[in-house]
Amino acid sequence: MPRPSSRISGIVPSGKDGWEVHFAAWTRKEAGEDIIMLSVGDHDFDTPSQTIEACVTAVRGSNHHYTPLPGLPRLRKAMAAASSACTGVETSPDQVIATPGGQAALYAAVQGVLDQGDHAIVVAPYYATYPNTFSAAGADFTVVETPAEDGFQPRADMIRAAIRPNTRAILINTPNNPTGAVYSRERLEQLAEVCREHDLWLLSDEVYWTLGGGEHVSPRSLPGMAERTLVINSMSKSHGMTGWRMGWLTGPEQMITLMINLNLVTTYGLPAFISIACSEALENRYGVKEIAERYAARRTVLLDAVRGMNDVTVRGSEGGMYVMLDISAVEPDDEKFAWALLDKEKVGVMPGSSFGEAAAGHIRISLCQPEPVLQEAALRLRRFASSYRCEAA
Repeated sequence: MPRPSSRISGIVPSGKDGWEVHFAAWTRKEAGEDIIMLSVGDHDFDTPSQTIEACVTAVRGSNHHYTPLPGLPRLRKAMAAASSACTGVETSPDQVIATPGGQAALYAAVQGVLDQGDHAIVVAPYYATYPNTFSAAGADFTVVETPAEDGFQPRADMIRAAIRPNTRAILINTPNNPTGAVYSRERLEQLAEVCREHDLWLLSDEVYWTLGGGEHVSPRSLPGMAERTLVINSMSKSHGMTGWRMGWLTGPEQMITLMINLNLVTTYGLPAFISIACSEALENRYGVKEIAERYAARRTVLLDAVRGMNDVTVRGSEGGMYVMLDISAVEPDDEKFAWALLDKEKVGVMPGSSFGEAAAGHIRISLCQPEPVLQEAALRLRRFASSYRCEAA
């Protein structure tokens, strides 16, 4: 066949990336093994029934025709209200655009602020799709790690040192996947100062904002940042709707207007019946409180179960859907540790190095399992860590 574009062929990752552990665990579980899956961030429960019924009603009401490129007016109004709550900045419908999931919002943001050859900074540890989203835009990027011993909080001096003459944007994620770190107001204020000094866009992934362990601070609310911040959001985590593929981007009205043109050549609008169901879910906050409480309880159960475990240290783990454990004192090679844990105790976790060098020597544990399962996994992990040390000795 003729040669594909480098833009497309460059998206495919090469070599080991840690996800092999997850796929092996999933395959073994499907084959009937007693595998505890703690490697993926997808809810173990269904979308709230009210949202499902709203969708069924919308389908039966003939809502399956084209929709406006930026989203149904009702949906944009509901998203604007959610953005006001999320970012602490009063938001109008003209400042949001609906996208098929948070990933599409991130893609739109990157396409919107970076030209080919421009440079961006990605604060790590990061969600796995971040690097290739920049590559797809033909942009260069530098990864700036957050120190594990500092709770994975961003450091402005490290970010400032990575800035080049062609740097246009910084990408952050708080509450963070994979670490569960919730960036403090002080660190975000320092980061905002860097953005203002160098006239940079800040891309802020806040899809876990309802699942934080304390106050959620959006950098959009800080002085001089509303006009240079694009906030990525999604209904996947907050409303239990991972498979519905509904997200949105919040930013300056002029930028959002340009994003409508991007939708013209990408999504060409979103399904009407899903849009109506999502509008109702946003308006009524279906599941939001219950989901947040469920993950807070699970986080507490797991952290209580692992605290005091010899040579295993909790890092970050304040919010979101994950707990990050430093296992480097047991085994410096986190991928080796994850494979051995799967083989010996049938627990599937993600090696931290899959998400950046700052998370090397860690494992990410998903909270997407009921509390008794998490407690059993902690018992297996404790047994494994103790025996691993004995075998290594």
